[in-house]
Amino acid sequence: MSKHANQRIGACAALTGFMLLAIPASGQTLHALPDQTSRIRLSNRDINHVVCEGGEIEDIKFSAEKGLAVEKGGSDAWIKFLVREIDDAGQITRSYVTQPSEFFVHCNGATYPLYAEPAEIPAQTVILVPGARQRAQANSALMAALADEDRAVSITMALLDDRIPASFSEVAPSGDAVGIAALPGLAITEQRRIAVEGAGLSASQYHVRTTAAVTLDERQLVDPALGAGIFSVTLDRGRLDAGETARLVVVRRGAGQ
Repeated sequence: MSKHANQRIGACAALTGFMLLAIPASGQTLHALPDQTSRIRLSNRDINHVVCEGGEIEDIKFSAEKGLAVEKGGSDAWIKFLVREIDDAGQITRSYVTQPSEFFVHCNGATYPLYAEPAEIPAQTVILVPGARQRAQANSALMAALADEDRAVSITMALLDDRIPASFSEVAPSGDAVGIAALPGLAITEQRRIAVEGAGLSASQYHVRTTAAVTLDERQLVDPALGAGIFSVTLDRGRLDAGETARLVVVRRGAGQ
């Protein structure tokens, strides 16, 4: 290397332009939980995206001397590992960061420790998922002013409209057919299940199919086959011809079935 060679450290894109740049679609989406260290791989070439689900990023602590540029705004943050460029008499060579870095991201009142290993991969998106405590607090705030009946209506509509709040927990549905002895012509299959932590409620959405024309009364569906502690039952239609289907939402007291 010439003794006149100049060395400089710079980002491939200016930090102030982070929010104007699109993150490559080929990147992977990762998830991190609060109060436990998440080991992740981030791109050491492109701009990585961090998203605080359901809230804002209050702060990010990191070691700037490790060659990092970080910007945050609202629920988003962007992380760029800076590239070392060496100019040797006009011959430019670049070296990329390989040393891991730690980030402590404050989101929704919780801390998310991230142990990030830089790698030659596309830009990554890291979703900071609310923990049980944050979900319970959010649900308590969401439903504090509602009577029990109104809470059941709110949960039912969230399922029927497919607009589930981020603070509700998705639980794997059983997928098994459920039979009710008094309604032998019905095939009932659970499609979706949620738990509403902090509100002491859970709910399931079912797919109902009939083999013969039937008029259903929701009271007929208050059955142990659909779980214990049933609080409300809602059908999106009560009159079905043979082969037709309906959606059924069952809200229960308790965290799960």
